[in-house]
Amino acid sequence: MPGLDGGLRRGLIAVARKLLKPFLAIVPFCFFLLMEIYWKYKTRPSCYGDSCTPSDHLRHQKSIMKSQRNALLIASALTFYWILYSVTNPVVRIEQINQRDERLRNRV
Repeated sequence: MPGLDGGLRRGLIAVARKLLKPFLAIVPFCFFLLMEIYWKYKTRPSCYGDSCTPSDHLRHQKSIMKSQRNALLIASALTFYWILYSVTNPVVRIEQINQRDERLRNRV
């Protein structure tokens, strides 16, 4: 985060670190949605020929649309969490290393 002074940068890092723990609840939620998609896929009705009514076809298409929406939600939520973690974690480590370096320099 170039161009940010120390206080603002530390504040943004602190906010991002505080968000990581509650956002970890995204992972089980995504797992639940994935299992729902799998269950809908396995239990979908099979319509061969004229065995299904138009309302059955419509319900099936709506179910497919909801599954696609949930798959997009899973992908975007996990990507957002991964980006937040992959940006915050190295910045925190660099800051800790800089603090250790300052302490060691002050001792000598």
